[in-house]
Amino acid sequence: MRKLLVFLLFLFIAMPAHAVSIINDTETEQVISELIAPLATAANIPDGRLRVHIVNSNDFNAFVMGGEDVYVYTGLLTQIRTPDALQAVVAHELGHTLGGHMTQMADRMSAEMTRTMLIQALGIGLMAAGGDPSLGAGVLAGSSGVAQQSMLAFTRDEERIADDMGVNLMIRAGLDVNGFVDVFNQMAEMTSVLESRINPNRINHPLTMERLANVREKMKNMDSGYTPHNAPTTDMRARYELVRAKLVGYLDSIGNVMTMYPNSDTTDSALYARAIARMQTGDLDTAITGTKTLISRNPDNPYFYELLGDLEYQLGHYDASVDAYEKSLTLTARAPQIETALALVLTERAQDGDCERAIELCKRSLLTAPMPMTYWVLARAYGDDDGRSDWARAEYYHMMGRGELAKKYARRAQKKLPDDSPEYIKSGDLLR
Repeated sequence: MRKLLVFLLFLFIAMPAHAVSIINDTETEQVISELIAPLATAANIPDGRLRVHIVNSNDFNAFVMGGEDVYVYTGLLTQIRTPDALQAVVAHELGHTLGGHMTQMADRMSAEMTRTMLIQALGIGLMAAGGDPSLGAGVLAGSSGVAQQSMLAFTRDEERIADDMGVNLMIRAGLDVNGFVDVFNQMAEMTSVLESRINPNRINHPLTMERLANVREKMKNMDSGYTPHNAPTTDMRARYELVRAKLVGYLDSIGNVMTMYPNSDTTDSALYARAIARMQTGDLDTAITGTKTLISRNPDNPYFYELLGDLEYQLGHYDASVDAYEKSLTLTARAPQIETALALVLTERAQDGDCERAIELCKRSLLTAPMPMTYWVLARAYGDDDGRSDWARAEYYHMMGRGELAKKYARRAQKKLPDDSPEYIKSGDLLR
C-alpha cells in the first residue's frame, strides 16, 4: 500500500482512447500555468480557462486542443532548457488556434484526400530525439500523390504562419522572443543530421534552419525599444528547473539521474532529482536526508514537504507523514493531488476523526480536479458497509474506463442508499 503513494503523488491516468498517459502533479501544472498565463491574456483567453495537461511521453512536443487545453510532453519539459523556449512552443501552438488551422486542415483534408494518408496535424512537429523520422519529424507515411503533396505544402505554410503569429503573441505578452531562437537552436542540434537527408517537400513542417532564419528576420523588424517586461523572473526560472529535475527524478533511470545531477552538484534542483530517484529505488534514508536538506534551505516550499510526506509514509511514520502533508497544504492554495495523498494516509492511520477529515479532503479535491484515485481513496474513507463507498468505487471504475464494474458498484450503491440521496442519483447517472 505504501508504494502506491509514489504513483499517487505523481499520478498517471491512462487515457487509452487517446493513446497517451496524463500526469497529474500540482507543482508542474502550477509552474507551467504561470508561465503561459501572459500568453493566454495576449490571446484574449479568459483567466483560468487555459488548462495544462502533462503528457507522459519522451517526444519533444506540445499541442493545444480546443483553444483552451494545452498538452505539454514530458520529453519537451525535461529537454528544453529555458522557460522562454517553453513559452515560445506554446505561443506557436496558440498561433495555430488563433489562425483557425485545425478547422482549415479538416476542410482541406475533406476536399483533397483521395487515398489513405497519415499527417501529423497536431503539435509543433519537433523531431524525436531518437532520430526516427517516422515519429517527431512528421514525415509522411504512405504513397505519394498530388493530393498528398498539396496537403504537405498546405501544412508547411500553416507552420510558417503559426511561427509568425507565435512571435506576435510573445510580443503582445511582453515575453522574450529569443525563446523561439532557443528552441529552434535546440531542435537544430537534435535534428540537423537527419534533416540533411530529408526531402523538404516530403514533410509537413519547414526545415528547422528555415524556421530559425524566418524568426531572426522577423526580430530584425521589431521595435528597437521593445523590452520583454513580462519575461520569467529569477524565481520562476529556479522553479522551472525544479520541475525539470522532478520529472527526470521520477521518469528516468537512477544512472541517468546521477549523470545529469551528480553528487558534486549541490543546487536545489540536483538535490530534488536525486532524492526522488533514490525514493524510486527504495533508498528512503538517503532520499529523506536530501529532502530535509531542501526544506532547511526552503522552509516555505510546499512541494518539498509533499515529498517528505510521501517518504515518511513509505517508512511507516504516519504521524510524521500527516504533519508534512498538512504543512504542504498550508503553503499552497490549490493542491488536489496533495489533498488526495493526505486523505490516503489518514485512511491508513485510521485514528479518531481521520476518516472524516479524509472525506472532507477528497470532496474538496474532486471539486477542483476529479481524479480516479481520489474516488478510490474516498471509497476507503467511507468504509465497505456504506453505500456511498460503492458509489465512489463506481465513479472510480467509470473514470478508468471499466464500464461493467462501474455499473456493478452503482447498482450496489442504489440498493443501500436512500433514493433521494445525491450518491443514489449520481449512481443512476452512471447506470444510464
